[in-house]
Amino acid sequence: MTFADLQAEVAHLRDELQIRDQLVQQLSQELFRMVKGNATPKTNAQPSEESLAEMRVLREQLHGVEQQVSFYQDQLESRDTEIQQLRQTVKDLGDRSQMLERVVQEMPQVYRQKFAERLTPIKEKVALIQQENRRLHAELQSVSYRLAVRNRRVTHIDLPSFPRGMGNAALPSVS
Repeated sequence: MTFADLQAEVAHLRDELQIRDQLVQQLSQELFRMVKGNATPKTNAQPSEESLAEMRVLREQLHGVEQQVSFYQDQLESRDTEIQQLRQTVKDLGDRSQMLERVVQEMPQVYRQKFAERLTPIKEKVALIQQENRRLHAELQSVSYRLAVRNRRVTHIDLPSFPRGMGNAALPSVS
């Protein structure tokens, strides 16, 4: 049952209880009138058989109404307890919902933080690898240069050699 159904049921039971209370009141007044009517000064007069039977019926009705009132009061107490439990459940679920909402709102920040924490060692490793790469590249260039210089010394290229005295040779001029 939903909360609204429970409230409607409680209202219905209260209405019935009020009707029962009115009937009990009416029966009590009727009984009082009958007893008062019998209390008039009659000397040693016994109540009539008819009035005794009517009183018995009224007592039985009164007893039945009292039982119904007790039953409805028990039901009302039970429903009130159930309503209290449902209200507590609603409150607990509302609190949990708010907590989950806060968690969901904080989730992107938590993921960013976790991602940054995971990324930091990777960035450091990449920086170390880049530094090592630059060092190795510089070393490779140095080795290549030394190898080229060495190869140049080892390889003898036959170049024409000019006598030293020919440094002042005159070149034909074009005029």
